[in-house]
Amino acid sequence: MVKTKLTDIIPVDYPIIMAPMFLVSNTAMIKAALDAGITAAFPALNYRTDAEFRAAIDDIRAHTKQPFGVNLIVNKSNPKYKSQLTTCVEKKVDYIITSLGSPEECIRQCKPQGIKVICDVIDLKYALKVQELGADAVIAVNSIAGGHAGHTPLEDLVPELSKALTIPVISAGGVAFGKDIKQAIDLGAAGVSVGTVFIASNEAGVSQDYKQAMVDYNAKDIVKTTKMSGSALTVINTPYVQSIGTKASWLEKLMHKNKSLKKYIKMFIFLRGTKAIENAAFKATYKTVWVAGPSIEHIHAIKSVKEIAEKMCSELEESMK
Repeated sequence: MVKTKLTDIIPVDYPIIMAPMFLVSNTAMIKAALDAGITAAFPALNYRTDAEFRAAIDDIRAHTKQPFGVNLIVNKSNPKYKSQLTTCVEKKVDYIITSLGSPEECIRQCKPQGIKVICDVIDLKYALKVQELGADAVIAVNSIAGGHAGHTPLEDLVPELSKALTIPVISAGGVAFGKDIKQAIDLGAAGVSVGTVFIASNEAGVSQDYKQAMVDYNAKDIVKTTKMSGSALTVINTPYVQSIGTKASWLEKLMHKNKSLKKYIKMFIFLRGTKAIENAAFKATYKTVWVAGPSIEHIHAIKSVKEIAEKMCSELEESMK
């Protein structure tokens, strides 16, 4: 066991969150992670209907009493946000991770229910804002995170936030080994959020092609694109990604020029992009868009979630001696 400020607010054996991954996270992965002594979260958007979303929460709860969380996209690109928040509150999930928007409404509804709210942040200005709103912790998304990455290196972001904030700082980006967690803790983090290495797991519900790509490609093959969700997204530079390019489309350029249309265009880009990612995640297609981060460099085989998590935990314990 390794105890930190993160394990104080989320009572698990190790200060590790298996990050919520769009289209990848599922109940089998969450249950395996919880069994290994870490915590885990999944995106509400991974479920098409509220009934399926509620069933997923119930399924995990029936398996274990260990704490788990739900990730909510809290801006206007997610038309299901309000209903998803209502479900989380009614089901009293242990914690919510908010992304891509203001967590104010989420915090207001969750605090009275004892539900922790942890907010993705990429800079100090926003971190201070969510702390003032009442967030329980922040996830410091650095420049080598998978998915929607930040702009600042781990070595700068975590110390800056940990010195300025009174709430725990969780580091996200670039974690593959126990020594990476130790590095983040030494810099002031209370724990880490880990995503990419868990995509190459037996339990992940994505295609075998996607999992094998995690083994076959390297850090040099990761690029950032703004074509999928309206925000910079890290993906594997497959032949299809190379063919469509990674720069802003005419639609995105219009979004930035026309403020009144911005929220509608952003929603359209998000829905169109997530559909493309979904098609690539679950079936073989020439239109391949696979989300991953630079820690793909350290994936050499497809393993179980338990193997990945337990190895990370044992390495962390060893490095803390």
